[in-house]
Amino acid sequence: MGLFDSLKSLFSGPEKGVDVAKRFDLRGKTGQGSMSKVFQAYDRKLGRTVCLKILDKEKTAKFEERFSLQKLKKPSEGEICLAFKHPNIVTTFEHGMTTKGEPYLVLEWVDGHGLNFFVESRSELLDGNRINYLTQLSDAITYLHNQRYLHRDLCPRNVMVTNEGVIKLIDFGLTVPYLPAFCKEGNRTGTADYLAPEIIKRMATDHRVDIFALGVTAYEIFTFQLPWEKAATSEETFRKHLNTPARDPRELNPDIDDELAAVLMKSIEKEAKARYSSARAFREALEGLSRQDY
Repeated sequence: MGLFDSLKSLFSGPEKGVDVAKRFDLRGKTGQGSMSKVFQAYDRKLGRTVCLKILDKEKTAKFEERFSLQKLKKPSEGEICLAFKHPNIVTTFEHGMTTKGEPYLVLEWVDGHGLNFFVESRSELLDGNRINYLTQLSDAITYLHNQRYLHRDLCPRNVMVTNEGVIKLIDFGLTVPYLPAFCKEGNRTGTADYLAPEIIKRMATDHRVDIFALGVTAYEIFTFQLPWEKAATSEETFRKHLNTPARDPRELNPDIDDELAAVLMKSIEKEAKARYSSARAFREALEGLSRQDY
């Protein structure tokens, strides 16, 4: 750095935000959600290929506002993600603001596919690996709950499978602290097909909303379909979750035996107290199955 640059930095103060174009070589958009854009990028600062997630500042502010209006101090997505250290949760290296005022996260780049790709393509790569993938995912959820957080948006789209067969839980945009103030009635957020009835009814919630979503995800992995027929609207989906019995998974996949069917149905019980009490209990139920070759 020359004398002019040194003086400039001295009088201008610290850099206000990261200039994305200067720091990152964007190599292609890999996804776009309702509140963010995700890129594969080469990070010139870290000297490695990363996943760059840039949040929509207006939508993020609107989402965070619902908590501030209740006088709740919710950590940002970046603060939450940076605290997680688990082999089945995507690693976050850094978070901050861009020069445009957009929140950003720098995450590990995961070579692999989304679990939703395996489900939608009915991939043979699931054969013999379903229980392994679900036990890994259960470990991630157990860790999350032990850290006193609820994911609130667990679904195959938010689970990556590396080329080595390691599960990585991603996307903590709707994650909240597992504290009474954040579990009060009224908070209906998440992906409609995976919402537990107590969320739909805007009741008080606990960690079993993630168990329900884990159960729906497991059901999909084994049957390639949802427990309820796909609906055209969210409201129709909600009605089915509340009023219609889940389909027997054996009707969708005759290879499923009675033992596995019972595990899947218990995980998506309408009443939270009838579900597995924890992700660890769900994991143990899977490991206790006579058949492990699914």
